[in-house]
Amino acid sequence: MADDGGLTAFVLGGGGVLGATQVGMVRALAEAGVVPDLVLGTSIGALNGAFVAADPTPAGAARLAEVWEAVVREGVFVENPVRQAARAARSRTHLLSNAPLRHVIDAYLPVSTFEELAVPFQCVAARIEDSSAAWFDTGGLTWPVVASCSVPGLFPPVVIDGWSHLDGGLVHSIPVGRALALGATRVFVLQVGRVEQPLAPPRRPWEVGTVAFEIARRHRYVHEMASVPPEVETHVLPSGAASTPNVSLREARSSRMRERERQAYEASAEYLAGL
Repeated sequence: MADDGGLTAFVLGGGGVLGATQVGMVRALAEAGVVPDLVLGTSIGALNGAFVAADPTPAGAARLAEVWEAVVREGVFVENPVRQAARAARSRTHLLSNAPLRHVIDAYLPVSTFEELAVPFQCVAARIEDSSAAWFDTGGLTWPVVASCSVPGLFPPVVIDGWSHLDGGLVHSIPVGRALALGATRVFVLQVGRVEQPLAPPRRPWEVGTVAFEIARRHRYVHEMASVPPEVETHVLPSGAASTPNVSLREARSSRMRERERQAYEASAEYLAGL
């Protein structure tokens, strides 16, 4: 694939356990020889993005696949229900500890600071006290990435420099606008499949909240994509999945994650070959 000399950005969106989808996309990009000049990540995209920025090669993509095996093995998103209930009773705010996620980052990420990464990387978290988007691009990597992944109700807020932070998807579900503001001329969007399918009006009581949350999660991305200047080359990589649930915890099985990874790899490889 030809390089026009501009700034190529990889933008990795949120999606919890559906982030395994991005693993396949990362592999397809690496094998196609597409190398980023900038990586931006939010929520689970912050975790994947940090590993891409550390090593944007096929070897790095293989390492990221190993990381997702560890995500399952360490129980990052799933814990014994009894322990979950006990933690919820104690904290009254969250079900899971972020210790397994911290362990995965510390054990598998080959560097510990933003400055050591091979490619410039930024991740975002939602700052509670002033409702702002907090972007991180210097210093230690672990806590900013954990903060960006801290889904409300699942994980506790992360305090950094005296401010409390939750999941970056609350303020930027797929931060394309950030890439444009930083001068990107070619953008590859690594999403998890949700934005490929339109929302439908809720038909059951429990669907009201999920549909409302999904609108809140998507609207900024929809606006930013509609506002991309015509001179900016934009590619939304396909997930290859027939459907993608709005509530994804039921996807937290190794077999299902591997399947989504495979589907995304095949679909994205075919897409990239056609460019």
